[in-house]
Amino acid sequence: MDSLRIANCSGFYGDRRSAPRELLEGGPIDVLTGDYLAELTMLILWRSRGRDPAKGYATSFLGQMEECLGLAVDKGVKVVANAGGLNPAGLAAELRALAERLGLDVGVAHVEGDDLLGRLDDLRAAGEPLAHLDTGVPLAAAGVAPVTANAYLGAWGIVAALESGADVVVCGRVTDASLVVGPAAWHFGWAADDWDRLAGAVVAGHVLECGTQATGGNYAFLDELPRPARPPGFPIAEVAADGGAVVTKHPGTGGLVSVGTVTAQLLYEIAGPAYENPDVVARFDTVRVTDAGPDRVRLSGTRGEPAPDRLKVAINYPGGFRNTMSFVLTGLDLEAKAAMAETALFERLGGRDRFQSAESRLVGRPAADPASAEEAVAELRVTVKDPDPAKVGRAFSNAAIELALATYPGCYTTTPPGDATPYGVYWPALVPADLVEQVVVLPDGRRLPVKPPVPGTVEPHPPAPGPPVGEPSPSPDREPAAVHSPPSHRPTVRAPLGRVFGARSGDKGGNANVGLWARNEAAYRFLDGFLTVERFRELIPEARGLVVHRYELPNLLALNFVVVGLLGEGVSSSTRIDPQAKGLGEWLRARVVELPVELLEPQGG
Repeated sequence: MDSLRIANCSGFYGDRRSAPRELLEGGPIDVLTGDYLAELTMLILWRSRGRDPAKGYATSFLGQMEECLGLAVDKGVKVVANAGGLNPAGLAAELRALAERLGLDVGVAHVEGDDLLGRLDDLRAAGEPLAHLDTGVPLAAAGVAPVTANAYLGAWGIVAALESGADVVVCGRVTDASLVVGPAAWHFGWAADDWDRLAGAVVAGHVLECGTQATGGNYAFLDELPRPARPPGFPIAEVAADGGAVVTKHPGTGGLVSVGTVTAQLLYEIAGPAYENPDVVARFDTVRVTDAGPDRVRLSGTRGEPAPDRLKVAINYPGGFRNTMSFVLTGLDLEAKAAMAETALFERLGGRDRFQSAESRLVGRPAADPASAEEAVAELRVTVKDPDPAKVGRAFSNAAIELALATYPGCYTTTPPGDATPYGVYWPALVPADLVEQVVVLPDGRRLPVKPPVPGTVEPHPPAPGPPVGEPSPSPDREPAAVHSPPSHRPTVRAPLGRVFGARSGDKGGNANVGLWARNEAAYRFLDGFLTVERFRELIPEARGLVVHRYELPNLLALNFVVVGLLGEGVSSSTRIDPQAKGLGEWLRARVVELPVELLEPQGG
């Protein structure tokens, strides 16, 4: 075949259940992949395994395979998914039993070795500090008891499983992109040092990993999407032998595949141009994204560099318990009403200092002349955390309800009194790759060790050409040269930033990223000069006082910002109304700024 058609049927645990069948019935594919894991998912699966030791995997995947495993076998489609979570062996066993019940001849293999929980003491004794990637604090100094610790494995375990004849490969914590890299490397016979080919597949995998986000889901420019709106089809990458790919979807499905939708996904949850995967460093500043026809976008030119010698490890530990109550504030004197409610609540509770943490946030603001009750309200969200569930349970929520007739006018809550809920804390760290023992367990029970890629050297790759925007960044926080700023004589108008620029944002542990892209070179030149780190902090006040990294990707006509610590100790622990920073980009697009008039004219593709 000229290309390998790899489809994605899941971007998260809980995605559209019918997606595997839609992809298998909708047209030709060669490999069906699914991404079910995120940092938060590992905590969810830990709690699942606590209730039933046989669980710890994405149970929805088992249900999906019950509906369409036979169809995959009939069509000769390989299935590769990271739905194994904390228990890939358990899910593989269930799939083998399912195949037997269905009368199917299916070889199921699984990949192990990512789970380092039982090895943490040995790793620390060997001198590995498992220091937090953002703070540098060694794990031992934190005085915590981790409940999950999983290294991000690469693609070569998947390759070994497919080479052995497996039809289904169950993985635990492999990187999302490895679900695409593995089948491509197996099919085309790539070597471990085929850096450019591997890097191209990483880029294709990154586009596919979040499912319909590549086909119009969560897309900034709503006017570009077809009408009437229908749920978007799931993405397919036609990967070529050189690592390039065409991103598409089945004909007749909803959504859109365009340079814009693919660019948006490329910017999702990344940092700088050097995108590290366990098997290769993909240079995102070399990727070219071009239109290849209706609902077809070509990815080409990606250059790769040798694999890093250390692997990321996602560690989670219990942080304690939390509870939130929301007070509705209506009409006038918003700040005074909020202060009255806070003061009364914490007086009843014995003070803020009784809790490990206590945070209050005002959400929304009433309109100046509200024409409806909905336009007249804001919310005061009060969240408390503590190791003692009794402190933050009914004692807290009942105290809030007891204020209903004793505080500011118009007082009511949106939440009934409830018990405390546990939350977890995310701790990212690194370990040497050669200390992680990846193993493939074949359908017949044989165990094959998988060696990590051998480090190599390559010449530095120049970035792909983009519009003339000045010298390359010497550091991620570099402010662009003044020459990039728009001349003062250019006519401008105050308008939302998002009238010209698209954005996509998300979470990486306690950090948030937001990528912005332009639809033509003139708009990018303005963006590069206008949106400095300082101005970003002005537009996003939550970022003031935090480290903000700015990265340039002129080949994508894009900038990427990483806000360190915006989400605190990770999604499960965050008290923001948007704990995964999914709306951060749309907030930035809504900010009104001075934009050159010519940029507000219809944009070119």
